[in-house]
Amino acid sequence: MREYLLVMLVATAATYALTGVVRLTAIRFGIQAQIRERDVHSRPTPYLGGLAMLAGVALAFLLASMMPFLGRHEVVRRDSLGILGAAVVICIVGMIDDVIDLPAIPKVAGQALAAGVAALNGVRLYWISLPNQIIALDQWTSMLITVLFIFVCVNAINLVDGLDGLAAGVVAIGASAMFIYTYVLAREQNLVVATTASLVSVAITGVCLGFLPHNFYRARIFMGDGGSMLLGLLLACSSLSFTGQIDSGSLDPASGGLLTSWLPLILPFAIMALPLLDLVASYIRRTRQGRWWFVADKQHLHHRLLGRGHSMVGAVLVMYLWTAVIAYGVIVLGLVRTPLAAVGLVGGLVVAVLATFRPTGRRTDAAPQDP
Repeated sequence: MREYLLVMLVATAATYALTGVVRLTAIRFGIQAQIRERDVHSRPTPYLGGLAMLAGVALAFLLASMMPFLGRHEVVRRDSLGILGAAVVICIVGMIDDVIDLPAIPKVAGQALAAGVAALNGVRLYWISLPNQIIALDQWTSMLITVLFIFVCVNAINLVDGLDGLAAGVVAIGASAMFIYTYVLAREQNLVVATTASLVSVAITGVCLGFLPHNFYRARIFMGDGGSMLLGLLLACSSLSFTGQIDSGSLDPASGGLLTSWLPLILPFAIMALPLLDLVASYIRRTRQGRWWFVADKQHLHHRLLGRGHSMVGAVLVMYLWTAVIAYGVIVLGLVRTPLAAVGLVGGLVVAVLATFRPTGRRTDAAPQDP
């Protein structure tokens, strides 16, 4: 655990320090988010926060590779190198899009390329493990499902990046939940504790925590597509390296009931519940309106919260609350064997519903946030 915490602290400190440097560079070269019809921010704000986040991830992985606990495992070293290569590709594509606003086809091609880099380096879904059955995947099916899953996650996080601190906070909560579960599961089930999933998820958490002080209301820099797509790819790779490489049938159901065996399949969707819901809703909404799924609008979940009277900060905090209740609620149900766990989850859901439909605080209409 101490080595994981050190990796997280290094990712946090590096991202925090480098974000200030990147912000000054973006201002100097005029790389800023201008005011568009679908945005809510009221002044141009520097882009390229994703570059500092990428550097934080790289330094975290470098440190892990030199540690005896993590560095001696060849699978972790190989996977982290492949994920870093994919992260570089997706971040470059995103930063280019931030600067020149790429058309949809080149942007999708870049996302597919990054997903392919990760898959070719071994980070993919090798099988679908059910409690009583393992569905083996051939190489091409494995590659196809992996690329599709990464593509969906990348765009889900990209879409949710709409208010100051929203994407970074939601991803930090989800990634921390993934880390806690993978670490606790490995300890309880006597599995290898040094895993790619734990390393990537703890690095994501650190990077988001380091970026949030610069990005929370009022944001001084945006992560841009380079950052949001980077976070989506890293979350997807963490989930794939865990779900696609663990035999859920080998888990001891006595440690948490039947849900323990299903959690490796459920958890990736739980930690990204809100972004995935927003993605699906956007696709359905735009298709019904006769528009392409990639044509932006102003009807995302965070927009609807603002429409209900929430302030910018209030809407972000509600999204944080829902993410925490769903992600940690699923983990608690799977690992804690008492009725109190279910009571706690129900209580959390009630609080989240009340917070959603009963906005409090003063509305701030002209607040800058991530586009």
